[in-house]
Amino acid sequence: MKRTGTAELPLHYGACPPWLFRRMVRLSGAIAEAIVLEYGTEEFLRRMADPFFFQSLGCVVGFDFHSSGLTTTLTGALREALNPEELGMAVCGGKGRVSKSVPQEIQRLVDVFSFSTAKAERLKYASRMAAKVDNACVQDGYQLYHHAFIVDEHGNWAVVQQGMNQSFARRYHWLSEKVASFVEEPHAGIIGDRGENTVLDMTARESEESRKISVDLVCEGPKKILAEVREAGQRSLDEFTGRRSEYKLIMPRGHTITSLSKQTMMALRRAYEIQPQNYEELVSLSGIGPKAVRALALVSALIYGKPPSWRDPVRYSFAHGGKDGVPFPVDRQTYQRTTEILEGAIEAARFGSEEKMKAIRRLHEFVG
Repeated sequence: MKRTGTAELPLHYGACPPWLFRRMVRLSGAIAEAIVLEYGTEEFLRRMADPFFFQSLGCVVGFDFHSSGLTTTLTGALREALNPEELGMAVCGGKGRVSKSVPQEIQRLVDVFSFSTAKAERLKYASRMAAKVDNACVQDGYQLYHHAFIVDEHGNWAVVQQGMNQSFARRYHWLSEKVASFVEEPHAGIIGDRGENTVLDMTARESEESRKISVDLVCEGPKKILAEVREAGQRSLDEFTGRRSEYKLIMPRGHTITSLSKQTMMALRRAYEIQPQNYEELVSLSGIGPKAVRALALVSALIYGKPPSWRDPVRYSFAHGGKDGVPFPVDRQTYQRTTEILEGAIEAARFGSEEKMKAIRRLHEFVG
């Protein structure tokens, strides 16, 4: 059964204490290895794409249960903990500038995982499109600052990326096996504090006609688009949204679209020269960013009466305490013992003894 819900992820200042981060690396690595030994790398990727599991894992290893820093710190710990040569899985990217290094990191995995050139390029494309879709096609006001790309030796992948809007965060989860299209319902889950009033979601099924018209508009050329925008200039956004009570867009009264920016026009000219065959190809083009996507969506709505979705797509605990002492301070002795037990069970499993792993499994069944 699919689980949905919301969680508050307020911005917390400060850094993870070094003593805790070292323990997070050990324990998160041991948990990841236990899952891989028991179920394989694909199952671990599925769990990383599950907002509930990801949040729970961050809590178990001792970070703040409701802090936005859980995302960046947990993926950072896993990045250090997972050894691609041993586990057949790697975490690429991360926070800030590190998020830009994913293509280079994937290239370095070519020899480790014996990826073909074609597979490596597909992985780079998947990373780039996941980031671009959540930046341009889902316009919810959250600026991406963290992008982690988790990939296994078979080329399966998951993405965990996060954006910030003032003092709140929103996390986006992707899973390769669930992505039939990068531009239609591609997310495994989105977790955030609140639903926003106005979100342009071009990935929603309700936006299908708007996507098609956007491609048609581009292929007709920017001059045609600009002429139709000016012709429809007297039709305000107020008028458009007022006709459809299920959509709500708060704009100044009388606001109209009568021109497109120079940058948007340049991007549309480049797209016209390429003549994209579908919306994914259009979005993948360099220069087609949030402004171009939004302009095409609004033009298609104003002229052809095919509005995109304006509904927000946003849709988790305690084992060892939290960094800030909530719900209680981290119990270092218990933390150390838990890590040692799990590492011991994994080491025994490597040498053919399954008894300790079976004991942990029985404990899970008992608690469940």
